[in-house]
Amino acid sequence: MGGFVGRQKELDTLVNALSRVGSHMNHGTPGLCMFVRGRRRVGKSRLLEVFIERAEVPHLFFTASQQGGRELRLFAEEAVTSSLSNVQAFAGVTPDTWDGALTLLNAALPADQVSVVVIDEFPYLTDGDPSIEGTFQKHWDRHLSKKPVLLLLVGSNLAAMEALNTPGRPLFERGTEMVVPPLSPREVADIVSSPTAEEAFDAYLITGGMPMLCDEWPTGATVDEYLEAVLDESSSRFVTGALRSLDAEFPTGALARDILTQIGSGEMTFSNIARAAGGLQATSLNRGLEILTSRRIVVRRVPLSTKPSRDARYRVTDPYMQFWLKFVGPYLPEIDRGRGDRTLERARLSFSSWRGRAIEPIVREALQRLLPINGIDAGAVGGYWTRTNVPEIDLIGADREPVARSITFAGSIKWLDTAPLTQADFNELVTDAQLVPGIDASTPLIAVSRTVVTAKGAALSLGPEDLLSAWT
Repeated sequence: MGGFVGRQKELDTLVNALSRVGSHMNHGTPGLCMFVRGRRRVGKSRLLEVFIERAEVPHLFFTASQQGGRELRLFAEEAVTSSLSNVQAFAGVTPDTWDGALTLLNAALPADQVSVVVIDEFPYLTDGDPSIEGTFQKHWDRHLSKKPVLLLLVGSNLAAMEALNTPGRPLFERGTEMVVPPLSPREVADIVSSPTAEEAFDAYLITGGMPMLCDEWPTGATVDEYLEAVLDESSSRFVTGALRSLDAEFPTGALARDILTQIGSGEMTFSNIARAAGGLQATSLNRGLEILTSRRIVVRRVPLSTKPSRDARYRVTDPYMQFWLKFVGPYLPEIDRGRGDRTLERARLSFSSWRGRAIEPIVREALQRLLPINGIDAGAVGGYWTRTNVPEIDLIGADREPVARSITFAGSIKWLDTAPLTQADFNELVTDAQLVPGIDASTPLIAVSRTVVTAKGAALSLGPEDLLSAWT
C-alpha cells in the first residue's frame, strides 16, 4: 500500500507464519492461529491489509463491530464476497449461530491452497457471548486447523487478548501471540522526515507513534507547524482520535475515564489523583486504576532501588494521549468554535516543561535497547523518588525490578531546547544519588541531554542521536 512505512519485524513474523502453514500443507494439522493485539489506532488492521495484499493468497477479513445479532449476517456477507475459493458455501445462507458460521467457513476454506482469515476486534464477539470462545476452540481443533489456513484473531483490548492464551480458557495454547506496538521513534522520523533526532523525538511524543497521526504530518514540518494545522480543524484525526478511543473504551462519565483525565492533567500519586477527582474514596479509586492498568492505558511505577517502596506513581502509557489530555481535551469547545489558536498558544507555553517529563520513559526504553555500553549494563531501567521528591533521580539501572539486588548506574536527563546539562546539574546528581538505597561512590553516573553535556565526570553521555540509534 502506498505510504506504508516500517513494521518490518511484524511483517516478517506474519510472512514466516504463512510460510509455516504452507510447508505443513500436507500434514495432519497445517493450520496456524495467532492472537494479535495492540492499542487502538496503532495500525493493526492496516498492517494486516498490507500483509494480505503482499501475500496474494485467498483471504477473508471480518471486523466485529458490537452489533449483537447482526454480526453473523455481516460475517456471512463478508465471507460471500471474500476471495476464498469455496465462498458458494455462504451463498444465500445466513447462519443463526457461530457454530453454523464456522462450519460454513470450514467448507469455504481451500484444502489445497494457503489462505488467511482475519477476525478483527475478536473481543467484541466474546464480550457479547463468552461461549463463542469455546465455539472457536471446538471448530479449530476439529476442522479449521486441518486446513492450510492462517487464522488471525485480533483485538485492541489488551487484557482480553492476553487472557485468551491463559490456562483454563478454551483457546489456551491454540495460538501464538503477536504484539503490534506503536511506530518507533525511528519509524516516526522516517514518516515525517524529521531533519534532526531532537525533532524526531518531538514528533514521536506528539503522535505517540500512531500511524494515522503521522500520516497527517506534512513532510518536514516542525511540531509547531503540525499543531497549528491540526488544531485549526476540529475534525482532524489529531483532535478526534483520542476522543474516539476514549468513547470506545469508556462511556462518558465512567469512573475510570474521570481518573484517566486527572492523571493526564499531571496528577501522578494516589492521594493527588483522589483529591483532584473530588475526594474520591480509596476503594473507588483502586477499582478505576485497576481497570486502567489492566488495559495498559495507565502504567503504575514504583521507585527502583534495593529497598521496597510504596510511593507509586501513575502515568498515561501513550504519549499522544498524554498530550491530548493535557492540552487538547479540556479545550475542545474552543477548537470547535474555530479558536484552535488559543489551544496552540497554551501548548506552546507549556510544551518544554511537559516534554521534559514525557521523554523520561522513552529515554529509559532507549537505554534498555542500547545497553551494555562501556561496561555499563542493567536488567531494568527506572527512576527513583521519595514522597517529598528529595531526591528524585531520572534514571536508575538495576539488575532487576521492582526491588533490586544491585544498582548498576544512576543518571540525569536534561531535555531543554538550548540549555546544556551543566556541571552544576551533574554535581546535583552526584549528591542526590548517594541518597538512593544501593548506590555508592563507585556507581557509574550517566548524563542525557537534548543539546550537549558540558559536565565532566559522567561515565556515559548520550544525546538524541545516540538514543534514536536504539531503534535502528
